[in-house]
Amino acid sequence: MAIEKVLITVKTYPTISVKYDELVCTAGFREDGTWIRIYPIQFRKKSYKDQYKKYEWIEIDLVKNTSDPRPESYRPHSEDTEIKKVGEILADGNTWKKRREIVLKNVYTDLSILIGEAKDRAVSTSLAVFKPTKIHKFIYEKVEDEWDSRKLEAMKQMNLFGSVKNDNFKVVKKLPYKFSYQWEDSNGKTTKMMIEDWEIGQLYWNCLKRHDGDKLKACKDVEKKYFDSFAKKKDIYLFLGTTKIHHYRASNPFVIIGVFPPNPITQGSLF
Repeated sequence: MAIEKVLITVKTYPTISVKYDELVCTAGFREDGTWIRIYPIQFRKKSYKDQYKKYEWIEIDLVKNTSDPRPESYRPHSEDTEIKKVGEILADGNTWKKRREIVLKNVYTDLSILIGEAKDRAVSTSLAVFKPTKIHKFIYEKVEDEWDSRKLEAMKQMNLFGSVKNDNFKVVKKLPYKFSYQWEDSNGKTTKMMIEDWEIGQLYWNCLKRHDGDKLKACKDVEKKYFDSFAKKKDIYLFLGTTKIHHYRASNPFVIIGVFPPNPITQGSLF
């Protein structure tokens, strides 16, 4: 058992799991700038005091997730492990100077190097900060509207015997679109990666409500935020992560699990 202090920078959109119920993958940085992944965690079932937000420091009792070979992967000691919020790094201006000091200690620009580290079992890098040379486009693609009914039914059966039982709990709505960036690295390699950040999902639902259920208009608004604002105007970095199942199997096991979009640093903002 060890109490870890973690700066939360990643919360992925909730997914459903037959084994673990509804889950969120959380990741962030220790004080020395090294990555740590906290999984599984039933975030929406946590009490309000335990529901942390991005760029909050938390203290949590973690143990190595022995079912996951990725070195950054840890899990809460128990289902009811307390999460203590112990501080926050505010935006402190549009360039996010204080956040940069933790987040940007190790930045990749060459995707082939990163993938090579992931495949090397002596290293097995599964979380990274990446600076794309250019983001070419934002892509949204229609997918199924609802969760797999077999998984939902299996979850209900599992909950009958689980230690956490809440008849009023409603599984998060499934996103009916897949959002991706097409971007280029320092070697000119172009790739397309799905964005699994919770914030992009919540943005879609907020836009859908604002446009009275018009899905196309909602997607266009998400595109304006993530491409016209973030990709074109910000000093954008990508938080990349692998999934356990694809880490050693896929030719490129990484997806985008978050974005870091401060304003560019100009000469005047250095002082």
